[in-house]
Amino acid sequence: MKTIQPNNYEIHSSSIVDDGAIIGNGTKIWHFSHVCGGAKIGSHCSLGQNVFVGNDVIIGNNVKIQNNVSVYDAVTLENDVFCGPSMVFTNVYNPRSHVTRKHQYQKTIVRLGATIGANATIICGVEIGKYALIGAGAVINGNTPDYALMVGVPARHIGWVCQCGVILVKVKDIKDTNTHIVDCSSCNNKYNISVNNCVPA
Repeated sequence: MKTIQPNNYEIHSSSIVDDGAIIGNGTKIWHFSHVCGGAKIGSHCSLGQNVFVGNDVIIGNNVKIQNNVSVYDAVTLENDVFCGPSMVFTNVYNPRSHVTRKHQYQKTIVRLGATIGANATIICGVEIGKYALIGAGAVINGNTPDYALMVGVPARHIGWVCQCGVILVKVKDIKDTNTHIVDCSSCNNKYNISVNNCVPA
């Protein structure tokens, strides 16, 4: 990685960081990326090749943004978020080339530890819950619960996942309305799970 080090972050010589952008220690910005001057990016993040970050964007610490992702205005990514290759954010619900709607940007928030799979699309104005897992190619057009596993077009809620990313249980396998304690098969974390809710035990 050919880099210059204007502060304590690394930027490839083919990338552009506009004046005014705030970038935390240990962050790496790879080839052909562009960070606008109003952006705020935390520490120890990784922005892959051909990533765009708009002005009105807040990115937390330890966020991984893979190749070919544009993070447009009005998007907030909390700590430990993962954005898979070529996933898409939007910021206007009904865009038209001949109608200016920059005053109608809708805020999108991706909460702590959530993962968005490759080629997924996030329709603006939604909140993705903490540690949610959005499957590859899914289209999210509504709020997503914490720890939810979401797949499909439009996305549907099919299960719950652990903080470590392992599936805890499929929703179809929950046979009643009671809350059940479920152990993660990988890290042994425990969760209280019902059809509509998942919280650490």
